[in-house]
Amino acid sequence: MLTDLYIPGDSLLHRARPAWKLAILFLYCTALFVVTHPVVLTLGLLLVALGYGAAGLSPRDAFTAIRPALFVLVIIFAAQLWLAGLSMAVYVTLRLMALLLAAALVTYTTRASEFTEGIMALLSRAPAWVPKDKIALAMSLVWRFIPLIRAQFDEVREAQRARGLERNMLALLVPLVVRTLKTADEVAEAITARSLD
Repeated sequence: MLTDLYIPGDSLLHRARPAWKLAILFLYCTALFVVTHPVVLTLGLLLVALGYGAAGLSPRDAFTAIRPALFVLVIIFAAQLWLAGLSMAVYVTLRLMALLLAAALVTYTTRASEFTEGIMALLSRAPAWVPKDKIALAMSLVWRFIPLIRAQFDEVREAQRARGLERNMLALLVPLVVRTLKTADEVAEAITARSLD
């Protein structure tokens, strides 16, 4: 079952139009990558923190957003520490965390069904030959798969932990990839069957 990460609320962020939130998220991520300065990163993290507070979200919600990526963040930090030193390792890791938190903030305050409308609004001025419906469908499916993959990862991790294999990345990733591909095939078959009706 495809669910979303939406947390009900009545904040300004919850009421904002999805198209605006997606556009601001794009600008935010672009700014963090283009302007490589600690001051910009600090402001970015502050904005995300203010956003979570304004939306009525807790620090636990923020941690939930980055928890699935903690292992990857640790690897990136270690690699940067080895290659470029402590300051660069901290900077790169914090920047990725800011991006993850910002994306999660949008998903927490926007229903999955609203993403399709927001994407369609962003594509409204695209040329006629652009397959707007297909792009919107693909993007909404990607957004719906985020919580699904997270749930499957938690299930696989718990199963491998019971076997004493929680530290074996191969034992975690192989079942996760297989289950994700199987789910993707099922969704593709359902979409194909529906389009033929």
